[in-house]
Amino acid sequence: MVYVGGQDKPADDGAGACPFCRTPGRDDEDGLVVHRGESAYVVLNLYPYNPGHLLVCPYRHVADYTDLTAAERDELGVLTATAMTVVRAVSAPHGFNLGMNQGAVAGAGIAAHLHQHIVPRWAGDANFLPVVARTKALPQVLGETRDLLAREWATTGAPTSTADQATISEEK
Repeated sequence: MVYVGGQDKPADDGAGACPFCRTPGRDDEDGLVVHRGESAYVVLNLYPYNPGHLLVCPYRHVADYTDLTAAERDELGVLTATAMTVVRAVSAPHGFNLGMNQGAVAGAGIAAHLHQHIVPRWAGDANFLPVVARTKALPQVLGETRDLLAREWATTGAPTSTADQATISEEK
């Protein structure tokens, strides 16, 4: 309800008030950062739709996908794919929702800083609680989820940058 009420939403859309600009300055555990790349990072959503709901955010404060550099777009894609691999290894979801909301009218809670959602899905993961109680039960606290995902990210061997992805493509 804090999210719905806008309590934690920044007062302005500048980089100084932006939570996605401030997060990289925090330590990984405190900021819920799962992985740091060259031009983007992966963080747990503070208001998750499901356990393991991740966001891939460029470090640069940019609102529109078309304003990303080619390197930023490439890394965003690589980190999204790696995040899916890591979440599959940790919690075996049946599927994923992937997406970006471009602009407040499209549903972006923080419209001034682009972010890609990676939402793991399981059959039957939607139930009566969101409708009746206006809440969602999450079976794991965010810190525990971050620790599991960060450990798996470090051991999975999945590509973590566009350079790693290029090397893997050349080997195939």
